[in-house]
Amino acid sequence: MEIQAVDQLVAKKCLPCEGGVEPCSLDEAGQQLRQLDGWRLTHDGQRIRKDWTVKNFMAGMQFFSQVAEVAEADGHHPDLHLEGYRNLAIELWTHAIGGLSENDFILAAKIDRLPIVLKQ
Repeated sequence: MEIQAVDQLVAKKCLPCEGGVEPCSLDEAGQQLRQLDGWRLTHDGQRIRKDWTVKNFMAGMQFFSQVAEVAEADGHHPDLHLEGYRNLAIELWTHAIGGLSENDFILAAKIDRLPIVLKQ
């Protein structure tokens, strides 16, 4: 996988993945994550995750609604977590390959461009 700047990732659209593609290596994933703010590897390098603390419950729901629209438009769907009414987390990975693909980094970059009301 070619390491790309955030603007390059945002300009792309996720491509359908039905398997048969090798997941990114840990080295590739780590290098690409350096381009993204706050995302980290989880599950032995098979997923990426980012956490936020938002102002209140409705701020979290509004953010998740925006994420859902972007994810649906790209056909790549994250796991969305809400805990303690304002602690949000998003996990991305390409289910069909059991690891990370370029799609995960594309969607992460797009999510980072969405407005979010954080706890002050």
